[in-house]
Amino acid sequence: MEPNAEAPSWLRGPLNVIDSLGRLSGWIAALALAALTLLILSEITVRLLSSYVPGLPAGIPTAWEVSSYLMGIAFMAGSAMTLRAGGHIRVAVLMAQLPPHGRRLLDLASSLLGFALTGFLVYSLVWFTWSSFDRGQTSPSSDIPLWIPEAAITFGAATLCLQMLARTIHAALGLPLDDERLKIAGPGE
Repeated sequence: MEPNAEAPSWLRGPLNVIDSLGRLSGWIAALALAALTLLILSEITVRLLSSYVPGLPAGIPTAWEVSSYLMGIAFMAGSAMTLRAGGHIRVAVLMAQLPPHGRRLLDLASSLLGFALTGFLVYSLVWFTWSSFDRGQTSPSSDIPLWIPEAAITFGAATLCLQMLARTIHAALGLPLDDERLKIAGPGE
């Protein structure tokens, strides 16, 4: 069943768009993790080969810097899809002690707080990214324009903020909070 099927018809479209942006952001996170894995494997390979090939550098000069960008992108870009799948940490002991109405109110309050905090984060990241772009800041070690990784991190934060808004709407209307289709079946998946 469509996860937003129970929402009022005028809200289904916007909620579906937010879910689609969250899935796109999740794919960006997966690509960042794949690139990070390849970069680390390349660094290991170059370091190993440098012991046997004279003149080969002992590593990739910008590997640490680029890997930190990729890790930040993966972390922020994966947050929205993780939230929609119900994968973020919750205090299950507290939730189990509350009646269903109390759980819903706690979910509503925490989602609203999360929306406010991520909204501030997005505002700050947009300002930070724009400042880097406006000043033409580049990394001193690689000359990578800093606004590029910052924009990817900002996009991830923006999708998380939108997903927090959608979660707040779901909690306010008594709709299911998590998309069961995104949950993993077990530890091996």
